[in-house]
Amino acid sequence: FPLLPSVSLAADPAVISPQDPTLLIGSSLVATCTVSPDFPLKAEDLYWTLNGRRLPAASYAALGPSTLSVALARLNGSRQQSGDNLVCHSRDGGILAGSCLYVGLPPEKPVNITCWSKNMKDLTCKWAPGTEGETFLHTNYTLKYKRRWYGQDNTCQEYHTAGTYSCHIPKDLALFTPYEIWVEASNRLGVAVSDVVMLDILDVVTTDPPSDVHVSRVGDLEDQLSVRWSSPPALKDFLFQAKYQIQYRVEDSSEWKVVDDVGNQTSCRLAGLRPGTVYFVQVRCNPFSIYGSKKAGIWSDWSNPTAASTPRSERVAGGCDPKGGEQNTTLRRELKQFFGWVKKHAYGCSNLGIKLYDQWRVWLQKSHKTRNQV
Repeated sequence: FPLLPSVSLAADPAVISPQDPTLLIGSSLVATCTVSPDFPLKAEDLYWTLNGRRLPAASYAALGPSTLSVALARLNGSRQQSGDNLVCHSRDGGILAGSCLYVGLPPEKPVNITCWSKNMKDLTCKWAPGTEGETFLHTNYTLKYKRRWYGQDNTCQEYHTAGTYSCHIPKDLALFTPYEIWVEASNRLGVAVSDVVMLDILDVVTTDPPSDVHVSRVGDLEDQLSVRWSSPPALKDFLFQAKYQIQYRVEDSSEWKVVDDVGNQTSCRLAGLRPGTVYFVQVRCNPFSIYGSKKAGIWSDWSNPTAASTPRSERVAGGCDPKGGEQNTTLRRELKQFFGWVKKHAYGCSNLGIKLYDQWRVWLQKSHKTRNQV
């Protein structure tokens, strides 16, 4: 290890040029390392590394007694967003100087901006970074918004609340006023701006999942469960309509079956289920037509699963039983008609009564049990 002369602690052993350059992928670069006159090192005493890997001597060139260059061709994107480390070393491995190489692509225009408001109190937006996405450089995304007829731009502050590319505006939003919303992407190689999205808070409202979801048996009927829930409490003081969906699955399956046509009811009867089976049930809500908005609304998250089991018996599986039926003159005709009707229409929930249907089903079960005991 050669002894170096006494120099000021502020003196740098060497200087790399260019320092911390930003380059497009595929670019070439010639960098130089020039040793300070205060240090007794020559060009032949130096070597280069990139991200800790020694570069081949064939890429070096001595440009003077104490200056060594290195040629880098067709550079790939930086391995890390903080830049690749190009380092000039002395023969014994000591670090003389370093430079960060930022190699990448300019940002693309952000796309697919979607926004939603939780109970009309806030606004969350998310977006995609562009068709390619990866720029290999640290890229900043800034969501901006303003009222359509008022010129002041506002900048969202709470990022990554609903994923990597998202931002949350918690308050100070006006109703009955269109907003313009856009996203700006910037890095060392440029700036890209998304298309402007225009929306009214009332058109993008979602809410909490339905609360107080209860699932229970329907008497002794072995293939049915009753589901009841409450409307979203956060929207009780607002003029709106709601529609609901139910999904359910058996305990040992991950496949959910969805009931789409529940409408605005807060109860539904699931029929055609497997006897003696545990079912998990979830409900979600779509508030729409808030204060007359003509947009479709946005579905809430699903409620937490609620479990219940059907009584044990031997029945076949079906669907969600509409509450309906009509009385016939004989049990045989009634039984034939109900089974034909349920097989054809076994989905959804309606407001028709099924008291008579329940009665003959219970009687039928009891008659089967009596015959089996004889």
